Amino acid sequence: MTEADVPFLPRGVRTRYDAVREVDVLLGPERVLVLDQVGKAVLGALDGEADLAQISARLAEVYDAPLDVITPDVLAFVRDLQERGMVHVRPR
Repeated sequence: MTEADVPFLPRGVRTRYDAVREVDVLLGPERVLVLDQVGKAVLGALDGEADLAQISARLAEVYDAPLDVITPDVLAFVRDLQERGMVHVRPR
């Protein structure tokens, strides 16, 4: 995976607020992952058009954080979800 790749949620995967648990979750086929604020922010930026570099830059700006700190975290998070089948990545 590179910063030029475009991540997106595949069919059947979506984010949702779980009112019972009072947390945001990522729902997939037979899976539920509880999201923290960082996970929610990253997944909220996945629009199927922005590449990982653009997503990282947007989050660095919003959270006033260094891009060289944000980028590896975004890549690791998306890679983990990709390995779980909860995010797909398209090369650009």
